Amino acid sequence: MADPITYRPAPGSIPTEPGVYKFRDAHGRVIYVGKAKNLRSRLTSYFADITTLHPRTRQMVTTAASVEWTVVNTEVEALQLEYNWIKEFDPRFNVRYRDDKTYPMLAVTLNEEYPRLFVYRGPRRKGVRYFGPYSHAWAIRETLDLLTRVFPARTCSAGVFKRHAQMGRPCLLGYIDKCSAPCVGRVSAAEHREIVDGFCDFLAGRTDRMVRVLEKQMSQASEDLDFERAARLRDDLGALRKAVEKQAVVLGSGTDADVVGMVSDELEVSVQVFHVRDGRVRGQRGWVVEKTDESDQLAAQVSQFLTQFYGAQVEQDETISVPDSHAGGDPVPREVLVPELPPDVDGMRDWLSDLRGSAVDLRVPQRGDKKTLMETVTRNAQESLVQHKLRRAGDLTTRSAALTEIQETLGLDSAPLRIECIDISHVQGTDVVASLVVFEDGLPRKSDYRHYAIKEAAGDGRSDDVASIAEVTRRRFLRHRTDNGGDLAPEAALDPATGRPRRFAYPPNLFVVDGGQPQVTAAAAVLDELGVTDVAVVGLAKRLEEVWLPDDDDPVIFPRTSEALFLLQRVRDEAHRFAINFHRSKRSKRMTASALDNVPGLGQTRRTALVSHFGSVARLREASVEQIAQVPGIGKTTARAVSDALGGSDAASQQEAGSHPVAGSHQEAGGEAAAGREPQTDPATSVGADAPEDSVTGTGADGDATMEQAGSNREGGNRAGAPGPKPAPVGEPLRVRGGEGER
Repeated sequence: MADPITYRPAPGSIPTEPGVYKFRDAHGRVIYVGKAKNLRSRLTSYFADITTLHPRTRQMVTTAASVEWTVVNTEVEALQLEYNWIKEFDPRFNVRYRDDKTYPMLAVTLNEEYPRLFVYRGPRRKGVRYFGPYSHAWAIRETLDLLTRVFPARTCSAGVFKRHAQMGRPCLLGYIDKCSAPCVGRVSAAEHREIVDGFCDFLAGRTDRMVRVLEKQMSQASEDLDFERAARLRDDLGALRKAVEKQAVVLGSGTDADVVGMVSDELEVSVQVFHVRDGRVRGQRGWVVEKTDESDQLAAQVSQFLTQFYGAQVEQDETISVPDSHAGGDPVPREVLVPELPPDVDGMRDWLSDLRGSAVDLRVPQRGDKKTLMETVTRNAQESLVQHKLRRAGDLTTRSAALTEIQETLGLDSAPLRIECIDISHVQGTDVVASLVVFEDGLPRKSDYRHYAIKEAAGDGRSDDVASIAEVTRRRFLRHRTDNGGDLAPEAALDPATGRPRRFAYPPNLFVVDGGQPQVTAAAAVLDELGVTDVAVVGLAKRLEEVWLPDDDDPVIFPRTSEALFLLQRVRDEAHRFAINFHRSKRSKRMTASALDNVPGLGQTRRTALVSHFGSVARLREASVEQIAQVPGIGKTTARAVSDALGGSDAASQQEAGSHPVAGSHQEAGGEAAAGREPQTDPATSVGADAPEDSVTGTGADGDATMEQAGSNREGGNRAGAPGPKPAPVGEPLRVRGGEGER
């Protein structure tokens, strides 16, 4: 590993003009190529304190042994030279947007004497024109079936073509007029190529011209009384129109644009491109590539992609005799829509215009159909990234390699077959919750997921993430001690119902916390306190995906392409997702709390029935006990409890009569009060004269908390020996438990 200081050039020797630079390793191989508006400013940044560099950049500068640069006149020249060098040297530390080989394409072999149409998957080859990619191979075959009626070009392999040429008779497609049968000389090579050129023109977007030509030929045949040919042309015209209808119109007629969507996480970038020609989506392409230091920002990602993609498009266009299918006549369209403008937007726009030969509009869509299409492309990029990660995580060999790498890098006694991870979620200290997720053999075990409401380390708008981590760790491993039987017999660790070990009867091999050194230290201290010595604890910090160990001052840095890092990241992200979902659920319940929530004997179904019957809680408050009892499923006892809890019309009448019903108490207590006997208060649901001032709150007509009554104006029964309450003034709100104000 080289020290960057050994080959650092003197800052004064580096020019300040725009240019392109190359880093080489000890063997002279180019390992990284970059461009800069100011070479001195950019190159100096690589030789800063090595600990402050991005992990991938740090690896690059320590692998390199020399650096060199070339000065150019303009940023456009820098873009072109950077692309040429990346293509020539294929540097290992540069992102390469290679074709996604999973999508099928329609290929036309223009480099053959008799060009062939066929479905193709794989890397692109010179002399072959491609249309697509398409999402499904059947879509290509369906398009071919329609268009070979109009353009009867060859679709057979070289072996079939040669065999039928020797036999002297065409294949079935030749007999049904879906092939012009060049194998037996029905058409010459020039006539067959003309058919193929028409096919390519149609797929390239020049559909209106082809339709007009057929309409003119059909009319001429009809005037010439050649009705058989006119009927055949009519059928061909119908097939063309049917093929056009299969391509949805997404933008205005005449619009030629490439729409680029990007989604990224900490490690990778997913890119999707929709090729719109004449207002219709003609093709789609996608990539998932590893991020580099310079591609952390979306604008930098856009710049890298445009440089490589359109440089390759133009180069490929020069290898074939007709324009590339994606461009509909030009390798670069008139308009390129991106999620964010690149840093060197003027230079990029000029470079694209030079490639096209005319002005190119590079911009971010702000409204209308183009913005809607951009959102669709971005959703496709997101889905592509998710599917990529699922395919990667689902591979058994990959998972095994990841577990082994974690074991070796962290110095564990065995591979971490069971990994648990905790994460804290809250909003400004409210509704503080935690999640615990479990992965076994590298896959999520969702039946063992748990969530926790933080009790000790949070509350009253305060939250301490470190203390919350400690609290959840303690509760989880106290549960392990319980499920494991503690000091009881070993069979206590078995579930008597199933005979299997309880879910937390055995500890994880690796315990992961979401955070850095403080969180790891807190979790390790709890394990030491509980005497748990067979569990390894690490923290995964989001900033640079650093892995922290309890007693180390420096983090462990996994390679960016590491399967171990990918697995740890997936475990952490799953814990984060599960925590956020529980936090949102808890927050939603708090914000939709109702005065009916604490009425004894009133569950969710009957609460819903009451609100549906009366339309609102305010109308329910005005109803009498008899009216409430008419709701199906609501008896008179429950109706009276509801009326008392809401301070309804019956409760108000009792107030005027001098009675003092217990708010929120059971009907029996209310009945005793009405009969003049001393009620038996329920301390869980009522308030006596000696209750604290802030023990309950009231609710107004709209369910919001109202001002508490002070002093002796408390409803409810008296405790033994307590003085009797004074009557509540008419019109003052009753103090009830529940509603928005309860804590």
